[in-house]
Amino acid sequence: MNQVLESPGIPVSEVSIESVLLDADLFIKYSSPEKAFSLLRDSLERSPRSISLREKMRDICIKQKNLNEAAKQCLALVSLYIHREDFDLAYDRLQEAKLLDPRVSVAPGLEAIRRARRPDFAVNRDKSPQKVRTDVTFAGNLAYVSIFDAVQVIESGKMTGLLVIKSDLHLANVSFNEGKIVDAECNAHNGVSAFREVIEISSGTFEFTTSDHEFPVVIVVNSNTNFLLDVLTELDNERAEKQGLKKADDQMV
Repeated sequence: MNQVLESPGIPVSEVSIESVLLDADLFIKYSSPEKAFSLLRDSLERSPRSISLREKMRDICIKQKNLNEAAKQCLALVSLYIHREDFDLAYDRLQEAKLLDPRVSVAPGLEAIRRARRPDFAVNRDKSPQKVRTDVTFAGNLAYVSIFDAVQVIESGKMTGLLVIKSDLHLANVSFNEGKIVDAECNAHNGVSAFREVIEISSGTFEFTTSDHEFPVVIVVNSNTNFLLDVLTELDNERAEKQGLKKADDQMV
């Protein structure tokens, strides 16, 4: 096998990174995943910003069912992809981290992507509609399929997984256990307050990916439909109250 000659603390060169990746693959091929893990861990200590090393570590951890470590690598990759302005991959890794470890809060990552992406950059970069991924359970465009329709499909199928919503102004997700809404995250908020924002998103795309793990219950609902109606009623009442106050202020002027 190739030998990495750099001293401790010295970043791994691109040539050495290729050697590390090759050796890791050979260790896996010959049923020595612990050696591959150790090799990659040591290399990452010297080159923590190497995307290829972290992607290889993530891949090996997933295959070896080391899901906690795989989720950690996904979160590290989010920051690296944000720095590279590859926001789609950053969001994919953030979603994957949540699916691998339901305890992970993705709110900080969502906020980091939102701030880095900038609506003006997102619009000017690509005038074409956002692409919908095809490697998920189901996906769609909110211009044609509403969030309510998506929730109904998930509930009727009693599916456990993550519904993610992307638009120029919002990055959000809603967690489901056996079809029931159990949490939401949107622009650094979570729980009911986040779902109140999610429910008003009317443009962008959505993707739903199933999960083998249930998510922590932050929102307790008996019926998704009743919960949706309650949130909509609260929002309508708040709007009516604001309009009433504004009208009263205008009359006093």
